[in-house]
Amino acid sequence: MILTADLDGERADQALARLVDGLTRSAAQRLLEEGRVTSNGRILKKNERLQAGQTLEVTIPEPEPLTLAPEDIPLDIVYEDDDLLVINKPKGLVVHPAAGHWSGTLVNALLYHCRDSLSGINGTLRPGIVHRIDKDTSGLLIVAKSDFAHQALAAQLQDHSLSRTYVCLVVGGVKADSGTIDAPIGRHPTDRKKMAVISSGKHAVTHFQVLERFSGYTFLECRLETGRTHQIRVHMAYRNHPIVGDMVYGRGKPELGQDSQCLHARALTFRHPRTGEVMTLTCPLPDYLEALLAKLRARS
Repeated sequence: MILTADLDGERADQALARLVDGLTRSAAQRLLEEGRVTSNGRILKKNERLQAGQTLEVTIPEPEPLTLAPEDIPLDIVYEDDDLLVINKPKGLVVHPAAGHWSGTLVNALLYHCRDSLSGINGTLRPGIVHRIDKDTSGLLIVAKSDFAHQALAAQLQDHSLSRTYVCLVVGGVKADSGTIDAPIGRHPTDRKKMAVISSGKHAVTHFQVLERFSGYTFLECRLETGRTHQIRVHMAYRNHPIVGDMVYGRGKPELGQDSQCLHARALTFRHPRTGEVMTLTCPLPDYLEALLAKLRARS
């Protein structure tokens, strides 16, 4: 394929996603990282800038056979239609299979519930998964049933029109009633399993508002402007207000008896991919968080 004038100066991953129908930017990046995109026999890098008239050769691999087993795991479905469904994920449930978690995941449950009606853009291990939340984070997650819906929802994530609102209980008294944390996030320089605020990281913005104050703790609402890995957890720890129960970015020990993080994805706002209707979906706080807040109120 030949690069058109409107793509002159574009990054290779962005240009490829626009040129190949149905290909997301993340899928384009994988093709580039695997050396499947060349120009005049030279393998392109994903961040390489391209020129109009440049010829690209793309080798798209055959789909891998799906070997994941459907599992009858109960799902708390907040909304569902022919294009998508929104799940209220409990804490402790892994979203998709990976090393150490090849069964018992949300994807296994979706394969049972949806059968063959899941988008395939993210490959065989993450069918339907548009975005993720951590294992120990509870709350709302969108699942795409078709590639059409997946592409539309992924575009909303990219342009930040898909709004995600979380609530969390953090350590310490947050002084400001509201504010914005604008600090780049990247892989931790010495611990590759963690993320950190670093100058070379990707742009990351979290807006917060105080919902309730307690002695030694603050209950916050956080809205993501960007969607970096562990963003809220990293940003709150960066401000010296780690999330209660966060054993990675927090104090490294149970807080208030909590051994998992008090972070809940409470609301989603997005445009329906087919109708264009703006939808806002919410879910209640999980029982463990309600109980913890009641405990703090009683002792205040």
